[in-house]
Amino acid sequence: MSIEYNSQQSQLSDEQTDQISQRLADLELTVPNDRNAVSIISFVEWVLVELTHEPVAAEYVSPQIWGDKRTQFFAVDESGERFQKRYSDDQLGEHNTLLSRRRVRNALINRLSRETVGTKRGHEEAVEEPDTFCVRPLRELER
Repeated sequence: MSIEYNSQQSQLSDEQTDQISQRLADLELTVPNDRNAVSIISFVEWVLVELTHEPVAAEYVSPQIWGDKRTQFFAVDESGERFQKRYSDDQLGEHNTLLSRRRVRNALINRLSRETVGTKRGHEEAVEEPDTFCVRPLRELER
């Protein structure tokens, strides 16, 4: 199933996109992190508001030795009750799922609350890069 975001939202000027990017700079997080549960919930609620009201997507990236695993979330309706989850893995490809706001909220809270992430094993040594989370303009997803 493929759901596309509102095409008007993707037709912002470069200046508008830059302004949104600057505002969203605080919506970045590495995993694991030192935030408590209340802080993570507040952060996720802020993210969901931005996803609903701005032409942006939330992206969780987990680096692996064979490539990145990416999960992106973006609103597909103006009420902010339906979101598209786009998952891509350099080995397995890409798939899309339609989710409710509650399921996206729970998924983000669970991911951002992780106390550890898997160690990525290479041929010679372990690769220990944290997972990352950010919110960025939809236009940047097309690049």
